[in-house]
Amino acid sequence: MNNVLLEKDLYPYMCVWLQQRLEDRFKNENCSIIVEDVSTINLDTALNTYGVLEYYPNIVGLGIQIDVLGIVKWQHKASLFFIEAKKTHLNLHDLGQLWAYCKLCDPDEAFLLSSAGLGSLSKILNNLKRTDLLSFGEGKIIKYMQVGKWDTTRNTVDNNSLIPKI
Repeated sequence: MNNVLLEKDLYPYMCVWLQQRLEDRFKNENCSIIVEDVSTINLDTALNTYGVLEYYPNIVGLGIQIDVLGIVKWQHKASLFFIEAKKTHLNLHDLGQLWAYCKLCDPDEAFLLSSAGLGSLSKILNNLKRTDLLSFGEGKIIKYMQVGKWDTTRNTVDNNSLIPKI
C-alpha cells in the first residue's frame, strides 16, 4: 500500500487538485479563486484573511479547522469548498466531523478524502446504502459531501471511489 507518513503531506497535492477543479468550474465567471492549506488556523481566521468573513458571520468563534479550503469570491458574495484529508481508513467519526462543519458553514462542496481508502465507511455507504448520511444543506437545496480515496501515485482523487457519484 502506497501511503503518506504525515497527513499534511497530502495537502499540497489536494490544493492543486481543488484549484484546478474550481478553475474549470468557474472559468467563465468574473471571480477570484483561492485555495489554501488552512489546517493550522481556524476557519474564521482564514475567511477574515481573504476578506469573506462578512458572508459567514455564524462561523466566528467556532474553532473549526478545515484541512484545505477553497474560496470562490465574487464582488458581493463568496462560496466555500472544503477538503478534510485523512491518511487512515475512513470511519464514522471522520464523516461526523465533516458533516458538522458542513451543517454549520454550508460550503458549496465538501470532500472527505483518505489516502488509505474508505475503511468502515465503505460498509455504511456501499453495503448498507446509507448515502443519506452524506447530505447537508437547507430547504430545497440539499448538498452531499463526497467521500473517496486519494490516489497518492497520481496525486488526485480516485474518481471510481467517489461516493456519491455526482
